[in-house]
Amino acid sequence: MSQDWPAVGAAIRARLDDRGMTMTELATRSGVSLTTVRELVHVLNERRRQPRTLASLSSALDWPADHLGAVLRGRSTDDIPTDDLAAIRRDLRDLRHRVEVLERENGTPS
Repeated sequence: MSQDWPAVGAAIRARLDDRGMTMTELATRSGVSLTTVRELVHVLNERRRQPRTLASLSSALDWPADHLGAVLRGRSTDDIPTDDLAAIRRDLRDLRHRVEVLERENGTPS
């Protein structure tokens, strides 16, 4: 079976940019070593990885656990269902918090 490691690296890079996340943050959230994250992002080592490594990274990037595995196997990301509801909820909570802080600083009632 063909494995498309450059597609995995590109998917991770794009998601990091989209989320405003660093590789260090991804490593921390996923429990995957920073060295492994760098190898995947920059396609430095195309060795076989444990399925749980890609699953952990996928989950940390707010994708379904099998997302990066599917990308690796050449499956179009358009065919992969993603549930961004959790990410939207986090963003909404963050925005609410920011508005509350601004209102307190400006003396505006909530």
